[in-house]
Amino acid sequence: MKAICVFSGGLDSMLSAKIIRSQGIDVLGVFFKTPFFTPEKAIRSAQLINLPLKILDITEEHLRILKNPKYGYGENMNPCIDCHALMFKCAGKIMEEEGADFVISGEVLGQRPMSQNRKALQIIAEESGLGRLLLRPLSAKKLPITIPEERDWVKRELLLDVHGRSRKPQLELAKKYGITDFPSPAGGCLLTDRIFSKRLKDLIELKKDFDIRDIELLKLGRHFRIDRTTKIIVGRNKKENQMLKDLYRKEDVLLEPKEIPGPVVLLTGDKSEKNIQLALDITATYSDTKPHQQIEIIAHFPSYTKVLKGKSHEKRIFHGILIN
Repeated sequence: MKAICVFSGGLDSMLSAKIIRSQGIDVLGVFFKTPFFTPEKAIRSAQLINLPLKILDITEEHLRILKNPKYGYGENMNPCIDCHALMFKCAGKIMEEEGADFVISGEVLGQRPMSQNRKALQIIAEESGLGRLLLRPLSAKKLPITIPEERDWVKRELLLDVHGRSRKPQLELAKKYGITDFPSPAGGCLLTDRIFSKRLKDLIELKKDFDIRDIELLKLGRHFRIDRTTKIIVGRNKKENQMLKDLYRKEDVLLEPKEIPGPVVLLTGDKSEKNIQLALDITATYSDTKPHQQIEIIAHFPSYTKVLKGKSHEKRIFHGILIN
């Protein structure tokens, strides 16, 4: 007997894998990767409990549902129900490929208002095509019986009835299984972040043919929307400055102060004289120079590099075009 565990790397998914393995069932963890959630946490957690882990990139399919989710968004740009349904649909395919018998997850009834209420859990199971082959070990006794329980592949009496947002039952179970090292439940998906979501919504509305680089840029710096096709992105630290350089394309303009500390700035879109001067002034403003001072800035254009000048201003004058 074998189960596929949709494995986020959080304590709930670690416990679910442990519960099923304790019944003598092989478990394979699967993490679904996109630009919005990456596998580092899952890799570490899988190693801690000695769980074999497969990582599958679902970016292409995920971007399609992100643009127009059937069940809408959560508080931000998080299409949780559609996203989970996609993951479990993919898990169903892996189940067939691996010759596994059913799929499990660490979902807890009532833990999250949008994606883990009773109706949402049912929708996810149905939309994924798994139906009653999807088992949630932590909340199984609070949910309708599944095929693995019905056919006695797993003992229902050994499953749990956890529900709600309290973490106390999981922490007690972690002690029982000797799990002392696990990530905090916060964070994980960038789509739940308010500022990132505003940037993503702006991108989806104004650039229908966006690509992975556009998404990676959303993770960096300060973003200033100039017009429908043009943005200025300002690095906030040394790491972001280097990442902006790495993501620079020849059709962009890359700016950096010549002689004083300051940000790397990327201008994407319309390279009009007006937009370039605005980008130069923003570069100067976010550098270490004082307001109303002029500084030299190295400007990298598609086919040449030139030293230009930008004037520093009070930062507040740019707040109207800042996406935050």
